[in-house]
Amino acid sequence: MSDTHGVLVHHHGGPEVLEYGPLPVRDPAPGEVRVRQQAIGLNYADIYQRQGEAGPHATGQFPFIPGSQGAGVVEAVGPGVQRLRVGDSVGYIHGATYADAVCVPEDRAVLLPPSLPVELAAAFLLRGLTAEYLLHRLHAVQPGEAILVHAAAGGMGEVLGQWGRALGATVIGTVGGTAKFDTARAHGCHHVVDYRKPGWADEVNALTNGEGVAVVYDAVGKDVFVDSLACLRTRGLAINYGTASGNVEGFALQRLHAKSLSVCRPTLRSFIAKPDELAAAAARFVQAIENGWLRLAVSRRYALRDVQQAHADLAARVTTGAAILVP
Repeated sequence: MSDTHGVLVHHHGGPEVLEYGPLPVRDPAPGEVRVRQQAIGLNYADIYQRQGEAGPHATGQFPFIPGSQGAGVVEAVGPGVQRLRVGDSVGYIHGATYADAVCVPEDRAVLLPPSLPVELAAAFLLRGLTAEYLLHRLHAVQPGEAILVHAAAGGMGEVLGQWGRALGATVIGTVGGTAKFDTARAHGCHHVVDYRKPGWADEVNALTNGEGVAVVYDAVGKDVFVDSLACLRTRGLAINYGTASGNVEGFALQRLHAKSLSVCRPTLRSFIAKPDELAAAAARFVQAIENGWLRLAVSRRYALRDVQQAHADLAARVTTGAAILVP
């Protein structure tokens, strides 16, 4: 093994628990590749992991290396690796990514085409695969439908808004403050409303001439989810896939009755659990880029050693678009 650098967490807490320093890196085990990272994805889910939230972001033991996605160049391959070679550029969704180098199972790594360079892969692979199942599998968006995208100025909003528009939907985006309106419009939204403004749900309904939207895509959570139900059309679907404002608390099931509404709380890992599912989802995402449907850019870069500031900015929701950590 050789020395490298990364981030360790010895106990749950605020950004101050993210400790940057030397870390050993091992040789790849059978079926693994070691990736020398060029960019690391920064996601709100990393905050859940740092804080010790229950569910798919829970951690079993300390210390641990946080993070869930990255991209770089394969520098070593383990026994039995067949598809990837030293020198290949790859992106991946896997744990313990806040480090200069990581070992990743070959079947969880995506070989990157020229249309998805490493920085964009690190920033958007997780978001792109999330958008793929949200727009195509959990609810297959149809031309002419109205959809509601919460946090439309953020990294996920950047993908959902553009891709939803390309599929022929009327995209209504919400943001936390009028300063983010132009960003949401640049992300593909036809209309933008401020979810911090009283009566925002009525504004959404007015934009649909009272019919309501087919689906709500919600990564905000507590502050908007229940009110979002009033925006849905008959037999509409409310999807909560993130909780930036806190977990969605209990609500009366009878709220769903009058219009036969459905709600769900999915997670990406369930939709890319099998290697063929991961490959198909990645191919669809790359195709959307190559079709010109998605114009993606990294909005902010932080040195990995500045990870505490990166988490503080993300938690304060002062960022727009997608950010990365650079080793």
